[in-house]
Formats: sequence, C-alpha cells, structure tokens
Amino acid sequence: MKHVELQPGERIDQLYQNHIQIIQSDEVFSFSLDAVLLANFAQVKQSAKTQIVDLCAGNGAVGLFLSPKTRGQITEIEIQARLCDMARRSVQLNQLENQVHVQHADLNQSLQFFAKETVDTVTVNPPYFPVQATSRKNPNEYLAIARHELKTNLGEVVSTASELLKPGGKLFMVHRPDRLLEILTTLKSQRLAPKQLQFVYPRANRDANMVLIAARKDGQVAGLKVQPPLIVYDQDHYTPAVRKLLYGN
Repeated sequence: MKHVELQPGERIDQLYQNHIQIIQSDEVFSFSLDAVLLANFAQVKQSAKTQIVDLCAGNGAVGLFLSPKTRGQITEIEIQARLCDMARRSVQLNQLENQVHVQHADLNQSLQFFAKETVDTVTVNPPYFPVQATSRKNPNEYLAIARHELKTNLGEVVSTASELLKPGGKLFMVHRPDRLLEILTTLKSQRLAPKQLQFVYPRANRDANMVLIAARKDGQVAGLKVQPPLIVYDQDHYTPAVRKLLYGN
C-alpha cells in the first residue's frame, strides 16, 4: 500500500474481504454497510473495456469495493470537494490510479466525461431523504448533503443514470423500502426496467430498512425477480452472510 497523508480526524479502515483500504472521518463521511452491500450486489463485466460510473460517490467506497471484481474503468462522481479529496487519496493508497478515477462534479455534469449512452454499469447510493419543510436535517453539512436530497433528488439520479447507460446497460441502487413505489415508477419513466430486488433486514423480526435494486436500460418490463432476504444481525452479531462480506472467509 502507498503512503498518503491524513488530515485531522481521518483514519484508514479496511474491508478485509478484498483488502481495500479507505480513508474515513466521522466528522466528514464514513461509508456504512449499504456501500458494501451495493458493491456486492452489483454485477459488473470483467472486460478492461467496461465503463462503470458510481454516482453520489461520497468517499469512494463503492467504486473501490468494485475494483477487484473487474478490469474495467471505474469513474466516481461526487459533488463535495472534501469527499473527493478523501476518495482520491484512497485510490492512491490502494494504488488504483490506473483503474479508478474521481471527478468533482454535480450529477448533471456527468455527460461532460462520457458520451451519451456509452456506460455499461451505473451504481448509486443516493441521498435517501426528500427535503420537506418539516425535515430534520443533520447539522453537519457533509452528512446532510449525503443523506438528504439537498443537491440532487431521485428523479435527477435516475435520469442521469439512464442518459449514461447504453441500451442493455445496468443500474444498481440501494435505497429505502418506504420509497420503493416511487423508485420503480421513476425507473420505468426513464427507460429502466426493474429486474432484481433484495430486501435487507436489520434483524429477522424487524421490517426491512434497505432495498437493493437492479434495472436494465430498455429491458423488458416482465421478469422482475425478488432475491432471498438478507438479514444483518443475529442478536448482537453479524449473520454469517454479512460477516463474509465484511471479513471474507
């Protein structure tokens, strides 16, 4: 691993399953389990010609976790300059400069980096919460932007993904089940046919708190499959399936 300088409050964490190291900060941004689940759920081609775009990239976790699964090029797009800096240093830390590229840009600038309909795979862990007059937003600006639709929204995320994806290309998203109907309707309005769902439950006796969604550009409307549920905790410990994702065998 290459040495990089850390800023105050930063630390280096590791996803032991694939030995990826990532710069984190509780004061700015730290990836959570949803990033690990999304990177595992996403199906990417092995070819070096494959183009993968991770929208709302944060500190680069999803793109970094995808890198061992493909020889393709991964571009991470993130609006917050501080998070981009953390992501770039994590890319350097893992010596992935030839594969993973970080762009400081708004979603609506994504087509500055790619011709329309040329990307094979888009992944996105977007802000989950719509902004309403009664919304309670995190006082930390970095976390508020990451969690609330302050700089983008579901419609813009999906339309951007559709513009980037080539016909037959795939979108992989993690989101909240309480917005599932809205998500499915938005996907279909942007030529993205939902193909797979997997619900994630914190515990076996609790409601799902995450849903993983796969959609295909210009795919047939029929054929949606619901995968077996993923349960995160068994009492106070990770279930074997989640432990394997985090720590490997």
